[in-house]
Amino acid sequence: MDLSVVVPCYNEEESLLALHERVLNACKGSSVKTFEIILVNDGSRDQTLPLMKEIGATDPHVVIVNLSRNHGHQLALSAGLAEAKGAYIFILDADLQDPPELLQPMLDKAREEQADVVYGRRDKRKGETWFKKVSAKAFYKTLSWLSDTPIPENVGDFRLISRRVLDRLLSMPEQQRFIRGMISWIGFKQVAYPYERDARYAGETKYPFWKLVQFAMDAISSFSIRPIRIAIPFAMIGVAIAAFLALFAIYGYFFGQSVPGWASLASIITFFAALQLICIGLIGEYVGRTYIEVKRRPLFIVDEVIRTKAPRKRTSAATTKADVKAKTKTDTQTKAQTKTQIKTPIKKRR
Repeated sequence: MDLSVVVPCYNEEESLLALHERVLNACKGSSVKTFEIILVNDGSRDQTLPLMKEIGATDPHVVIVNLSRNHGHQLALSAGLAEAKGAYIFILDADLQDPPELLQPMLDKAREEQADVVYGRRDKRKGETWFKKVSAKAFYKTLSWLSDTPIPENVGDFRLISRRVLDRLLSMPEQQRFIRGMISWIGFKQVAYPYERDARYAGETKYPFWKLVQFAMDAISSFSIRPIRIAIPFAMIGVAIAAFLALFAIYGYFFGQSVPGWASLASIITFFAALQLICIGLIGEYVGRTYIEVKRRPLFIVDEVIRTKAPRKRTSAATTKADVKAKTKTDTQTKAQTKTQIKTPIKKRR
């Protein structure tokens, strides 16, 4: 198999038909000879799964991976990658913000530069609010500062990866998955392909604000322990302030000056109490993730995998039992006739 296209889908009935048409045309127009289109149903509540089955009934390239429930985008993508058979794997979302038509240019770039990963870098983002753009920029800046692994900015899961990168990715067992960061961590040669990201084709975004916050927490905690180290400089600052206040109190005691400002003192106590709670919360976040990891539950549960096989063409050779029997009978009759023709002249001679 030359290519596998992996598309996680959640309530994408409005864009699924257009998605299949564009992906199929992109694959047929590319240099690959054999390909598969893996559609992952991530517990959709609309008509996504029935539409997938209709598409699969007419297109033998389609592979349907139906999950037992909604596992989330990153785990649904992991389920599709686990079924991929291709030498190259093309990852994109079902909302068509990432153009499938960039398949061939990304293949060309991978072959020309002998790269294992060609990731799409968003130079422009159409159809997104200013808040989404500002928050996305802040997220990538924060992640880049906190992460021990360099992760490109303005880059999503839209990319082309080689088989050996996928094999390494599938061997990584962590539960809280941030796939674009995991691929960056794997290494090998990775190059950017700049493009303009389109507006969503149809429907609404599946990442509301709080889900984006959770996604950011997963990304940061998966690739950095610096947040938990923040407690150390805060503690040093607190010690310095406490020492200064102690010296000030001693000075006032010996020189007869009262210590005014109960409000300021209460504010300082409240500030450090809140700071302690934040540090405890960060520690609890990492402890909780450790607890999730040690349980070693499967990443996802697959309900069914549907692979439609292309119908085989009938050849002139006998392929069924009926054909074999008919051919055997014909051969027997022919042999009998031949024997009769040989024996008859001999009798006449006698």
